[in-house]
Amino acid sequence: MPKVDLDAVEATNRTGYPVPHSDAVAGRFYRRIGDHAGFTDFGASHVVLKPGAASSQRHWHADEDEMVVMLAGEAVLVEDEGRTPMRPGDLAIFPKGVANGHHLINESGKECIFVAVGKKAASDCHYPDIDLHLDGATDSFRRKNGRPIE
Repeated sequence: MPKVDLDAVEATNRTGYPVPHSDAVAGRFYRRIGDHAGFTDFGASHVVLKPGAASSQRHWHADEDEMVVMLAGEAVLVEDEGRTPMRPGDLAIFPKGVANGHHLINESGKECIFVAVGKKAASDCHYPDIDLHLDGATDSFRRKNGRPIE
């Protein structure tokens, strides 16, 4: 059946971010609905942000298009150009290779919910605000100068 039973998909707040960068996403819970559905070409996640939580560190991908669809609640899209409120029905699109660091922050007092769609495989990811880089070839975090994270 094409309808996804969200209760059948594990919700987790796991992150690969090293401490202290993991603190910002402690209130982010996601369900890998693309994996659950058997997608092979792209990934999709149902994401809940608790009040005060961020979707990620501010980032951009060298080789991954991303799209976010806001379903419920309100978040603030933070990107190079500034801050934009995101409400139910709003879409945000991030073409690959465009060096526009972005993330969502829930600054409201209620949960917000969105769906994020992007590449299934790891891709090079740049973090303009912190000394971090995700190497898509190895799916591992490194410092911007290439050194491993201690």
